[in-house]
Amino acid sequence: MRKKIVAGNWKCNTTIQEGIELAKSVNDLVLSKGAKDVVVVLGTPFTHLYSVNEVIDNSRIHSAAQNCAAEAKGAFTGEVSVSMVKSTGASYVILGHSERREYYHETSESLNKKLALTLEQGLTPIYCCGEALAVREAETQNQFVKQQLDETIFNLTEDQLEKIVIAYEPIWAIGTGKTASTQQAQDMLAFIRGLIATKYSDAVAQKISILYGGSCSASNANDLFSQPDIDGGLIGGASLKSEDFLAIINAY
Repeated sequence: MRKKIVAGNWKCNTTIQEGIELAKSVNDLVLSKGAKDVVVVLGTPFTHLYSVNEVIDNSRIHSAAQNCAAEAKGAFTGEVSVSMVKSTGASYVILGHSERREYYHETSESLNKKLALTLEQGLTPIYCCGEALAVREAETQNQFVKQQLDETIFNLTEDQLEKIVIAYEPIWAIGTGKTASTQQAQDMLAFIRGLIATKYSDAVAQKISILYGGSCSASNANDLFSQPDIDGGLIGGASLKSEDFLAIINAY
């Protein structure tokens, strides 16, 4: 059975002290009120990872880096390697987020390196894909997402692919208050699963958790998570409020 996953992406928010308090609050709520069959992930800034791992119950909650370097080590000032991420206690790495692609010009070439390094270190990549509004309006979103996958995760072996999580995030619905309709989200995730089945096998496709990201909130999570191909969410703003995040975790 595919894992149900609710992952928060704190982005460039919270000081270390604020992050620790938020993690403690999420931890307490999840332990006391959270759905036990949902994998909870906190995607914190690099600076917070070690401290957050010190205050969460790692049997119920996991942490994720929001990015990693495309090199294992060396003279790359300002970069944070996968081994550094692993040493904090983190177990996930968010890769290919649309903001990384758009603002920092991440390419499929660099993402392939990051995917390989993350898997080599035994961490789980949360690989993001998704289209901009112009692509959606041109009704070419399927071709666009297929190309993103063809250039990156479809280079992986079957065993490697089974170790990743995919997050579909329509760029036009991130931080805008807009959200894809439930049917739009389900259609795209079913399309992605179908691509995996064609490239690998249906058995592989049925093992991989695919998340929806894009203004997912307590008010729409239940509807989204009721769909057969939506296995959870990559949550932005709502993950910064512990009660809202809990409501999404409990939306199944």
